[in-house]
Amino acid sequence: MTVTTFSELELDESLLDALQDKGFTRPTAIQAEAIPPALEGRDILGSAPTGTGKTAAYLLPVMQHLLDFPRKKSGPPRVLILTPTRELAMQVAEHAKELAAHTKLDIATITGGVAYMNHAEVFSENQDIVVATTGRLLQYIKEENFDCRAVEMLILDEADRMLDMGFAQDIEHISGETRWRKQTMLFSATLEGQAIKDFAERLLDDPAEVSSTPSVRERKKIHQWYYRADNVEHKTALLVNLLGQSDVTRSIVFVRKRERVHELAGWLRDAGIQTCYLEGEMVQAKRNEAIKRLTDGRVNVLIATDVAARGIDIPDVSHVFNFDLPRGGDTYLHRIGRTGRAGRKGTAISLVEAHDHLLLGKIGRYIQEPLKSRVIDELRPTTRTPSDKLKGKPSKKVKARREDKKKEQNKTKGRVKQRHRDTKNVGKRRQPASVKQAAPEAEGTDKQS
Repeated sequence: MTVTTFSELELDESLLDALQDKGFTRPTAIQAEAIPPALEGRDILGSAPTGTGKTAAYLLPVMQHLLDFPRKKSGPPRVLILTPTRELAMQVAEHAKELAAHTKLDIATITGGVAYMNHAEVFSENQDIVVATTGRLLQYIKEENFDCRAVEMLILDEADRMLDMGFAQDIEHISGETRWRKQTMLFSATLEGQAIKDFAERLLDDPAEVSSTPSVRERKKIHQWYYRADNVEHKTALLVNLLGQSDVTRSIVFVRKRERVHELAGWLRDAGIQTCYLEGEMVQAKRNEAIKRLTDGRVNVLIATDVAARGIDIPDVSHVFNFDLPRGGDTYLHRIGRTGRAGRKGTAISLVEAHDHLLLGKIGRYIQEPLKSRVIDELRPTTRTPSDKLKGKPSKKVKARREDKKKEQNKTKGRVKQRHRDTKNVGKRRQPASVKQAAPEAEGTDKQS
């Protein structure tokens, strides 16, 4: 049965009211796939890019379980959610509080960068759901400050990223500490690669596999197209022009490498555009400040690499710009999922140099629709696309090469092909076969004598 509304999922009235408060009536593809088996208590192995509603896909069944089986007296957390970064932990906790608004469920976070005293209440008071980063949680488990014995459900959000960041051993340790749990859910942007499959096999018990790229209906909320650029200077000029358009209110510009973050920030500053940026090795306080500057409206442009921006959820992003095209379709979907969230429309624009055309084709095949190109009149590209070059007339060099080949072919026409073995002994006298056979015998007689 296809689920089309939240009311079909037999969720508690308090959760349906919270969904209504947020303006959500129809579940996204991943929610419709994941929630029914999760409500039945099955382990879940889920694949869904950012922006497809996966957080609610695990929070709603978790909360339903807590409401169906309320505890008789207060105690340690019953649900543990692990995330790779502090930002994501804070966002998940915020989302959980919104969904639990009409319930009495308690939600807390445990992350690095926070003093121990601020976590004391998590250990002393009743908690139903704890959202944590692995490093700090493991520290508290080892110090015996965090009691895992009451954990009934363990959720791993963005498990692929946790593996990339080297947290596999930490997670397996936490999994061992919560071995009395009844249910485990693992969500990842992609389930490709042996590492994530092996990891899931060790942690999950006969999971229901659910996967969802955004449905066509969800993707259509995001308008996608690209502009061709001759080189990086032309690309920067295109970006400056596009950022100056009135409908671009808050945007994220994606680049591939950390070095490009600082270069592009400088180029945009020269053009009079103030930006903030995120890069992999920034300290937490600076990351928080960059995101705050954008959400407060002090700047309208954030420049980021994929690693730095993974897991952040910034509201009201009108545009996503791919200054550098990503190497894969799943990363492309991750990027564009930053806009068009919560039922709003969004725009994703890619800037494409000649060497990016293979990637452009790859992305088009992955999302099952080719991106359309657009042109800004005063910034038209002067070079032809690689495909146009193939369609157009051949260059003078190619013409000359073809002529030479034709002449060579004409010269050899009518000739009988000569083999090397026929020509190598030309001029030498041929020996009869009988002489050739007799020769070794003659040598043998000489030696005997």
